[in-house]
Amino acid sequence: MMARLVLFVSFALALAGCNCAPPPAVDPSLAAEIAHIRAIDNHAHPVRNVAGDREFDALPVDNMEPQSDPVALRPGAPPLREAAQFFKNKAATMKEKGEQYPAWVLDQAGIDIMFANRVAMGSSIQPPRFRWVGYVDALIFPLDNTHLAERNSDRKSFFALEDQLRARYLKEAGLTAMPATLAEYLSRVVTPTLDRHRQGGAVAEKFEAAYLRSLAFDPADRAAAERVWAQRAPSDADYKVLQDYLFRYVAGECGRLGMAVHLHTMAGAGGYFDVGGANPLNLEPVLNEPSLRKTKFVMVHGGWPFTREITALMTKPNAYLDFSGQGLSLPPAVLAGILREWLAFVPEKILFATDAYPYSNEMGWEESVWLGARNGREALGRALTEMMAAGEIDRQRAGKLARMVLRDNARALYGL
Repeated sequence: MMARLVLFVSFALALAGCNCAPPPAVDPSLAAEIAHIRAIDNHAHPVRNVAGDREFDALPVDNMEPQSDPVALRPGAPPLREAAQFFKNKAATMKEKGEQYPAWVLDQAGIDIMFANRVAMGSSIQPPRFRWVGYVDALIFPLDNTHLAERNSDRKSFFALEDQLRARYLKEAGLTAMPATLAEYLSRVVTPTLDRHRQGGAVAEKFEAAYLRSLAFDPADRAAAERVWAQRAPSDADYKVLQDYLFRYVAGECGRLGMAVHLHTMAGAGGYFDVGGANPLNLEPVLNEPSLRKTKFVMVHGGWPFTREITALMTKPNAYLDFSGQGLSLPPAVLAGILREWLAFVPEKILFATDAYPYSNEMGWEESVWLGARNGREALGRALTEMMAAGEIDRQRAGKLARMVLRDNARALYGL
């Protein structure tokens, strides 16, 4: 007993006499390296430096019923105050920079290229700093959507917007009414729309379908889809068959044109959002479809809260993910744990992204891109530091993985 006491006292004295501060969350040299990597942002919604720009999203979420916001996104949250302080002279800077203001915002966040999820590009949001990702949900809901819109107030707003966007695509195709047959719709509307987007510089097409229905896009043959088309006002079950067919048709055309397909896979905005329907496992039949193996699918937002389920999908040769949004709603320490599992599995499939968006008066797209980039880099550094401490990787490998996630994986995926 006395021997144990002596050992304990000796240990306590040694502990008291040493400088036993906990090791840094991020290796200092790695943190410096990460800070200097010019990132490629796989998913964001930049806003043009003009008054009244509303084309930053096909389905803006600022008209939805109130929800319980995550703590990190609530007005007055410390991270938001930091971001607001960084952009405290925003109005004056916007006036000073003019058309160069959006590119200046990227510079403040250490971002080289941002993939702009927008209905259309425009002045101040242009290559080479911004690359276009168009929207195609409107193409897979071509019939009467009244019964779907009646489900709740959020979907009522969303389907009205999709109907407007589809009308825009019809007009751009030179049509004033919906074609009589499915074959005409595909040849005169869907394919030409995708062709125009590609010619306009689009590197990918975006589906926000999880806000409108489940991501379970089941196999559907052409004959079944044509029968539903002829109904014009089909039942929910029949209409799903047509949507499933059109989704796979669009995905196949994207593969032919060399565009990736981006899909929202995360618990979304609004109290009516169907979280289970956004589970990325719903997409496994699509990823396994032999005819779609040439199409690269990027599961935007990394599937949260289904982050372990999405990990298993990364072995599919056409599956990728980014962690946009998670850097805004989760603390870096929490996100680091998610990233570590992905980095240990298939690291070449992970893409950095911020989900920059004009969320509120307190957090515009500028504040959210800065915050998403800062938190994302910290989380990445934490994950890699933990892997080094565990002996899983060395310092050189950590730097290589950081460059892959922040930049090189996107360059390889999109041929930049």
